[in-house]
Amino acid sequence: MLPEDLVTDRRFQGRVAIVTGAGQGIGRAVAERFAADGGAVVVADLRDATAQEVVASIEAAGGRALAVTADVTKTADTERLAAAALDAFGSIDVLVNNAGILRSTRAAEVTAEEWHLVVDANLTGSFLCARAAYPALKASGHGRIVNMASMAGRATSTLGGVHYTTAKAGVLGLTRHLAREWARDGITVYVRPELVVEVAFNEVQGSTQYPGGVALRFARVKRYRTDKSAAESDTIAAVRGIFERTARS
Repeated sequence: MLPEDLVTDRRFQGRVAIVTGAGQGIGRAVAERFAADGGAVVVADLRDATAQEVVASIEAAGGRALAVTADVTKTADTERLAAAALDAFGSIDVLVNNAGILRSTRAAEVTAEEWHLVVDANLTGSFLCARAAYPALKASGHGRIVNMASMAGRATSTLGGVHYTTAKAGVLGLTRHLAREWARDGITVYVRPELVVEVAFNEVQGSTQYPGGVALRFARVKRYRTDKSAAESDTIAAVRGIFERTARS
């Protein structure tokens, strides 16, 4: 359900967004918000059942959405994701790189396999999705990419391990570089430096898990939110401001 404190309108009519890790938590909240404001949404998640649930919720509210099962760490999946968006809706205007995972293993105990798992999901996946969506974002003339930040990107993670801290710092660098290089193509790349996100992950033995419960820290106002619905409301209000620039383009 959408937060009651945000009034919906149709400002994103005709716009198309891909949201990764959209099966629950922040990703779901952002996807539902964009749809409620008139946009079409591609709900991407590792798990088909959760993606389909979000699509059903959006469609029940009169919105348009498509579920795509995708692993953002795999090039073929990200290319298939972009192709599915174009096939279903004809364009891509916004990409929200929300998918990621967290492990809290101490540095000396992190295996090479676990290192690659966390770095690939949080950093490499954002790049692969951006690269796959690039032609369509360029063609739109007003493409927007939103990369979710974390306090780990500017300091160290209070929840995750060294691999998570490293990956989130990399997301900040990725955002700066793409913003500079792709500006000439009409693509604007955002990260929310004042909106620092820490995500509490549900562990699923033997599988990769996207965000569950959410807590947000706003560095500027030093406000800490542990209530899941309130945190999601804060997040979509911030991301909505980025979407509004797309609507006005």
